[in-house]
Amino acid sequence: MKKLRRWLKRIAGCLALLTAVLWIVWLLLPKPELLPPGAEFSHVMLDRDGRVLFITLTSDGKYRLPAKLDELSPELLTATLEMEDRRFFSHHGADPRSLARATWGVVSGKRLGGGSTLTMQFARLRWGLETRSMWGKLTQLFRAVQIERHYGKQEIAEAYFTFAPYGGNVEGATAASLLWCGKAAKELSLREAAALSVLPQSPTKRRPRVGENPSLAAAQGRLMARLRAARGEESSALDAEFSLHPAQVPRFAPHYARRVIAQGDVLQTAHRTTLDLRQQQTVERSITDFISRWHAEGLRNAAAILVHAPTREVRAYVGSAGFLNDAIQGQVDGVIARRSPGSALKPFIYGLAFDAGLIQPRTLLDDAPRRFAGYNPENSDHGFLGPIPAAEALRRSRNVPAVELLARLPGGGLDSFLRDAGVQLAKPRGEYGLSLALGGAEVSLEEVAMLYAGLADGQAGTPARPRQAGRLSYSACWLTLDALRGNEGPSGLAWKTGTSHGFRDAWACGVMGDWVLCVWVGNFDGKPMPGLFARDTAAPLLFQTVTRLGLRAKPTPRPSEIVDVKLCVITGELAGPHCAHCTTGKFIAGVSPIATCTVHREVTLANGSHAVREFWPAHRLEQFRRAGLPRYAARDDTGVASGPAPRIVSPQHAITYVLRPGAGAKNSIALEAETAPGVKRLHWFAGSRYLGSGTPQQPLMWQPEVGHWTIQALDDAGRSASISLTVAALP
Repeated sequence: MKKLRRWLKRIAGCLALLTAVLWIVWLLLPKPELLPPGAEFSHVMLDRDGRVLFITLTSDGKYRLPAKLDELSPELLTATLEMEDRRFFSHHGADPRSLARATWGVVSGKRLGGGSTLTMQFARLRWGLETRSMWGKLTQLFRAVQIERHYGKQEIAEAYFTFAPYGGNVEGATAASLLWCGKAAKELSLREAAALSVLPQSPTKRRPRVGENPSLAAAQGRLMARLRAARGEESSALDAEFSLHPAQVPRFAPHYARRVIAQGDVLQTAHRTTLDLRQQQTVERSITDFISRWHAEGLRNAAAILVHAPTREVRAYVGSAGFLNDAIQGQVDGVIARRSPGSALKPFIYGLAFDAGLIQPRTLLDDAPRRFAGYNPENSDHGFLGPIPAAEALRRSRNVPAVELLARLPGGGLDSFLRDAGVQLAKPRGEYGLSLALGGAEVSLEEVAMLYAGLADGQAGTPARPRQAGRLSYSACWLTLDALRGNEGPSGLAWKTGTSHGFRDAWACGVMGDWVLCVWVGNFDGKPMPGLFARDTAAPLLFQTVTRLGLRAKPTPRPSEIVDVKLCVITGELAGPHCAHCTTGKFIAGVSPIATCTVHREVTLANGSHAVREFWPAHRLEQFRRAGLPRYAARDDTGVASGPAPRIVSPQHAITYVLRPGAGAKNSIALEAETAPGVKRLHWFAGSRYLGSGTPQQPLMWQPEVGHWTIQALDDAGRSASISLTVAALP
């Protein structure tokens, strides 16, 4: 007995010494990095409601997302621990009972399960260990103990659920839930959790695929039976049914995803956006259908952006008709690409003109051949309509009236407005001139959409607001949108198109209630599409998409500053006592130009009776004649022209004209003025120098010299007008 006690004491001492050594070793174990060096994760882009829009691959071709236990379904943790490591929360890296059972299984030749714990499995993944050899298994044990020494169970579990293989190139439970179940890991059911939990043991053989996978179904059934038994529940016939199916990898809004990821925190993997998945899908399908119809005509590409005007949030974003289609340069982002907008910016010229008091919706504008300091704009149909109401000129996108209005805008006009609104123009301030009216500056679809959102937001507000830089007044927005609503397209849609020079770009922008949709169609290589106008291409795409999105108009409060006035139908001016045909028009009180119609006058005929005649200015009579709408040219009894003094329309007041060396006659400036009825001749002076005379219908060409000049026009009734200008020469 004494001898036995001595041996027991020696054994106890050795065990105590071994325990002390092991404890010291445990304390001295160096802390390893929990995650592999350079660990990289996918980025997932979410819509406004948390639905997945896009998920990226890592540089090593994996779908891998970090996992947090509070973002995983409790069912997944339960199923995984039942499958892999029931005593995970009680051991220190290695489970002696599991190791003993596994060892006996090897000795006896029976399948009694593996001995690896969850920590050991992560250690194998973390260091890429080959664990079939004895040395490999011992290394795995050491690494597992080392991890447990320095990290908590939650951290280890999260690392496992981040890097565990779930079939194919899918790693981690978060990515597996999205790609195999089509839902977030927090939303997994028990059966889905069981199906995912059996994948890491045999990720290649059990990988979900289209059709049946007996190996996966059987493993899932066995695990479900154990889970049911542990819960005291009866088995279900559905437990062994295949529950995982390869989901389509979310690839919506790839251009937007690229922008969001590039602008975000490099450590951030989940990006919540303002996009709406359903609206995004609708816009993408609409573009796909549209391109399939127009592909044969040479139209291969399109882009679109949907904006919620009150918040300026982007709800749908399509950069091209096919992100992965190299034939159309699909990875180019058409929403931010800068291209000519054609006439798409005209509404802002009219809005600025409303605010400046230059026009009201029924003001007659001249759609006739005009020259603006050497610039001769034409309409797309190469024709002219003569005098036309401002609202109709905007709706029908007439070029000459828009250019004339732009020339008359004060304070930097459209150029300053665009810059103040945040549009990034390439040339310095003031260099675009009148070409801005017809798309002379390149802008992006996103910038144009935000400009139209300003229109929509302005008309949706309740209080009027003062004019601000880069913004139109509430009343000007209301009048502009009212003018843009026509008989075509969905009811209540205010819309405008733009076709760039050479038919390279076709634009259409629409405002429907709180929503702004802008589309562009064309080819990224700049290939022209002769004869394909925006009205025939981009507009139908706009109408189709608005309808599919289910956008609806909404009642818009009328600004208190807008008042109804009685107008002459023919002239658009305040109705005079002799205007036989009248209508109701809209004015901005205190801003819109107020003039009573003087065209309709009562005259005394030779027989003593009275009649109403039209007395039109000479230039307007000529426009009516050219447009095929001749009007009676009345004169008073004396035969002397009556009416106001001439109004010089070319050259423009306070403008600097530049002479180009060697340009010859191209340096000429047209002298042109509007005159009263009956005026047959105009005499022109530069200072005291007589330049010559001409009819009101035909401009006089002047070849100026460098200097400051006062230009005077004198009609044959002795009435005159003058303006000042500067002539400079290029160095």
